Amino acid sequence: MNFQQLRIIRETARRGFNLTEVAGALYTSQSGVSKHIKDLEDELGVELFVRRGKRLTGLTGPGEELLELVERLLLEAENIKRIADQYSQTDRGELTVVTTHMQARYALPPIVAKFKQTFPDVHLVLHQASPAETASMLLDGSADVGVATDALIDNPDLISFPFYSWHHAVIAPKGHPLEKVTPLTLEAIAEYPIITYNPGFTGRAGIDAAFASAGLSPDIVMAALDADVIKAYVELGLGVGIIASMAFDPTRDTKLTLLDSTPLFQKNTSRIALRRGRYLRGFVYRFIEFCSPELTEGLVRSETSPSGSNTSGE
Repeated sequence: MNFQQLRIIRETARRGFNLTEVAGALYTSQSGVSKHIKDLEDELGVELFVRRGKRLTGLTGPGEELLELVERLLLEAENIKRIADQYSQTDRGELTVVTTHMQARYALPPIVAKFKQTFPDVHLVLHQASPAETASMLLDGSADVGVATDALIDNPDLISFPFYSWHHAVIAPKGHPLEKVTPLTLEAIAEYPIITYNPGFTGRAGIDAAFASAGLSPDIVMAALDADVIKAYVELGLGVGIIASMAFDPTRDTKLTLLDSTPLFQKNTSRIALRRGRYLRGFVYRFIEFCSPELTEGLVRSETSPSGSNTSGE
């Protein structure tokens, strides 16, 4: 048994049992991947994969149990390298943060600027992704820190911490009839076409839940990934918009009106997420502290250890 065989087992499961993709990901040949799998199965005396002809279609019972061990072993092997880097290159390295457009655009710029000023020799990679992709990148080790509102508290291998709370807001073109509706109601909003976020992005589930609890079926005529697109189409008069409140800038959005709608929607909490059990370099803890001073290195270490308890959502 060797590490290459373990990497192949893990990558085969991640790549949907497509050995061509596995070979490409690990810079080897498909025949080499097949041989490693067969050699390991022969050594262990059990079949790890379900086969249909020459194709792999899934994991056997022993394969599923082995995969859990493989994930832990490879994570610890990667941790050994990170520990060495921590002491040999204290303020050098790479930090990969995966986040949504909203966080990258509105929440993280001052934090990134402060981090770069403090750690000029650390290469910071800011990767924009959906909430689901954010979780996936944390789990497969391609990102160190994830920041999003959705999809970060449902996996036991992730630990997440509250970052900041925010509300949705309703926007409309200047002079829109909703400006005269006081107090603003969901019923009044639902009389107009609505432009808001795609499902799964920026608290969209909370928007849907608010209308559903009021017995309303709003006409959502457009859905977008980010607030800038939503605002552009609201300016064109195609509907009223529902966006994250921090995305409205009165100095720039001069053609739009921000309506008082805070009581209509539930509070959302953006979260900072990490892979449980992953060793973090010192500068990663500093980045997290820049986001939220309450998230000290001691607290984060205790919670992200394999035995730590998951932080509950708000």
